Amino acid sequence: MAFTGKFEIESEKNYDEFMKLLGLSSNVIEKARNFKIVTEVQQDGQDFTWSQHYAGGHTMTNKFTVGKESEIQTMGGKKFKATVQMEGGKLVVNFPNYHQTSEIVGDKLVENINKGGGPEPTEDMRTSNGSTAPWHGAWGTAHCGPTMNSFSTIGSVTYERVSKRLA
Repeated sequence: MAFTGKFEIESEKNYDEFMKLLGLSSNVIEKARNFKIVTEVQQDGQDFTWSQHYAGGHTMTNKFTVGKESEIQTMGGKKFKATVQMEGGKLVVNFPNYHQTSEIVGDKLVENINKGGGPEPTEDMRTSNGSTAPWHGAWGTAHCGPTMNSFSTIGSVTYERVSKRLA
């Protein structure tokens, strides 16, 4: 399928600005800058297994079916329910504090993550324990809730991550 493969980060745009909007310290931003993250995607029709492999052997995996509510785990270990959609060949999902699209362009995985002022939490943006979940990383985080129009444009930034397909 189109998304199946292993991908390693090749370039990032607006990394610093995005991480600052998330409230991360300069020290944490600098340490994470050079992490080699390998994203592994397995697609079987509408079913996906999306894994991110981090330095030190840590792996986070989320499984979801396009159009069906799934429990997604953030890098911080929080779980919440989200529905991933397919729109024009792009996977689209709203996390509690940002909106993400992922698509295959040639042999690259292109992820755009927009962080705005953030919507007020809605019922479908609550974690499994009833609280709202903070942002903690890309597909290791999740998408749920409102459309892009629900996000404030004040203080927003779009972080783009391009990953090359590994042989």
